[in-house]
Amino acid sequence: MNQTPAPAVTAYRALALQTRTEAVNGLAPGDARTAMAASITRIGAQMAAAQRWVGSDLRLVVLPEYVLTGFPMGEPLERWRDMAALAPDGPEYEALSTIASDLGLHVSGNAYESDPNFPELYFQASFVIDPSGEVVLRYRRLHSLYSPSPYDVWDRYLEIYGMDAVLPVARTEIGNLACIASEEILYPELARALALRGAEVFCHSTSEISSPALTPKEIGRRARAIENLAYVVSANSGGLHGIPIPGDSTSGGSKVLDFEGRVLAEAAGGESIVASAELDLTALRRYRARPGMGNLLSRVKPGLWAGEYGRHDVERPNGLAGRAPERAWFARRQQESIGRLPH
Repeated sequence: MNQTPAPAVTAYRALALQTRTEAVNGLAPGDARTAMAASITRIGAQMAAAQRWVGSDLRLVVLPEYVLTGFPMGEPLERWRDMAALAPDGPEYEALSTIASDLGLHVSGNAYESDPNFPELYFQASFVIDPSGEVVLRYRRLHSLYSPSPYDVWDRYLEIYGMDAVLPVARTEIGNLACIASEEILYPELARALALRGAEVFCHSTSEISSPALTPKEIGRRARAIENLAYVVSANSGGLHGIPIPGDSTSGGSKVLDFEGRVLAEAAGGESIVASAELDLTALRRYRARPGMGNLLSRVKPGLWAGEYGRHDVERPNGLAGRAPERAWFARRQQESIGRLPH
């Protein structure tokens, strides 16, 4: 049965939910799945409580990077895939979809993910689930030092999914949403490509060192907002537990930035719902339509840079075509890329 589309919302509140991450490193695969299910239940309760606290106009919640698992610490690729990677149609996504539907929220997050088309690998995926429970955006991280990415199986990935799936933008009733994963906030090309595809809100799931001083990612967040005239909703971990790294190393600094790079709300350390603010899409769209020096997006010259970028050889595609690597392969790949940089 066809459902009537939800009416467009031009102003609403977004939340960067700063919740703790319980790492699954060292657990057996079955125990890891149990721990992930418990994390989903806890996070769902926090989202419900946040909705009551923030108000009924809360429409978007962004979760931290790899919030259900933590990150691999030397585990072989196949072990991490089996214990920590979500199947696209698996129970973890089903549980998250139920939460989004029950609460009437758009939920964005980040997880390691398996793919039946590449059974020997996993990818790190950011996603958006809409209030109907449908996954309306799935973005596989393109820049990753120690995990596979679509670029490592580039020709086959494009053949299966096409370029629109590589750089997806979800057109929803709360605006055009795109996802940026963790350190990818440092890559201006990614955010610019998504903005040129219409993105108005960047959902940034991250797990990073927070500091009173400006960190590289903090500078990146502000720059990406300014360059692309886009909101950034950036959710950091509220602590990372279960591994030897001190738990509060990645805690604090979740924030919402407007399209001129201003911080609208920011959380301190620990679990928090403080990073919540209103996104005004009418104001953003008015600014994007306004001539002047500040309209940086309208002054981009893609044709100029396409040719220049294309003639440089740094990190090469298809390095994992048809095989699963040892962990040492990723370090060798970077060293080879460094060797191709101009000296």
